Amino acid sequence: MKNNFLNIFFLIFATSLFAQTSDSLIVKKEERIIVVNDSILPKEEYNPLAPAKAAFYSAVVPGLGQVYNKKYWKIPIIYAGMAAGVYFYKQQDDDYDRFRNAYKRRLAGYTDDEFYGNGTEALISDDRLINAQKSAQKNKSISIIVTVAFYLLNVVDANVDAHLRQYEVSEDLSLQPNFDYNQFNAKPQYGMSLTYRFK
Repeated sequence: MKNNFLNIFFLIFATSLFAQTSDSLIVKKEERIIVVNDSILPKEEYNPLAPAKAAFYSAVVPGLGQVYNKKYWKIPIIYAGMAAGVYFYKQQDDDYDRFRNAYKRRLAGYTDDEFYGNGTEALISDDRLINAQKSAQKNKSISIIVTVAFYLLNVVDANVDAHLRQYEVSEDLSLQPNFDYNQFNAKPQYGMSLTYRFK
């Protein structure tokens, strides 16, 4: 019995010795392993003052907040909107002055304004001149509102864009449309799939 036990022990011990062979793959110490960096851009540090800074820049000089956020394509849109508002304000102001001067000359008894014509009959009546003055005044106000709206939009856009630039967008949270075919009633089913992966 002892002899069988010793034979089994030596057999197991001897087979484990034969199973161990030396590794044929030897790494030389001179070889270096090159690790390629990840292709994802490094994360910018979160700056809580960046939105306020961008909004301040846009408030001081329209478009400077967009330069700070590196959204250069928005600058011509801002200036075009503000310039259009200023242009139409100037045009409506000139028209208002023309209508107002013609109406004042008519009240003074003159018949030589540009809206009277060359005869004795007026091409545009006094009531029409009053309505034209009101319309030009209203259009001037709308032009001011458009100019101020583009200015405020410039400031708000710079602030929101600076907030969103620092927003972390990762694959851990995704919202995707989902299309499925229901086999029981043979109709398509539409839906949205919200996926959140915990780290």
